[in-house]
Amino acid sequence: MRALIVHGMGRTPLAAAQLAYRLGRAGVQASLFGYVAAFQDFDAIASRLGRRLERLAASGPYIVVGHSLGGLLLRAALAKLPTETPLPAHLFLVGSPHRSPRLARRLRDRCLFRLFSGDSGRMLADPSRMRKLPFPDVPVTVIAGTAGFPRPFRGRTNDGIVTVGEAHIGGVELVPVSAIHTFLLNSGEVFQHILDRAKDPKTHEGA
Repeated sequence: MRALIVHGMGRTPLAAAQLAYRLGRAGVQASLFGYVAAFQDFDAIASRLGRRLERLAASGPYIVVGHSLGGLLLRAALAKLPTETPLPAHLFLVGSPHRSPRLARRLRDRCLFRLFSGDSGRMLADPSRMRKLPFPDVPVTVIAGTAGFPRPFRGRTNDGIVTVGEAHIGGVELVPVSAIHTFLLNSGEVFQHILDRAKDPKTHEGA
């Protein structure tokens, strides 16, 4: 089994290096995909990611892991793969919002946020664009952090950036973990959830 890990906005592939190392030691050959949201539009990044997925799919069964914006990029890229390209055995959305996060809407008019996040930030802050984001027909697990302070999020359980409610997708397995957004990929609990499902995906079907 192979894996491709896509980091979140403002991070680099190094943010996923520990997870890749752990998966490798467990027998899952992991590779990393990098991008800089400030310099490329969301669709351009997703297109490049799609080409990477096509090459990965040609090598045999695989899973994909996306942290935060990385999960949204995977959703977009997978939905546009050629019909003859095999889809992943599992898609893991780690701290990825399913609907426009309140924090992005609060920050959208701030200069630093616009410079830092580019077109991807505008998408996150736009509920209509978020609703149009395609969803591939593959097994999915949503992993949501719960270690953020509730007060800034009106008491809602969150990881400091995204609430569990914003990450939740109806009919999809939701796994809460005690971790904050930035370090979700470094969580041993997250690693174990991914490994369990990568090795025996049928066990978690319909969870």
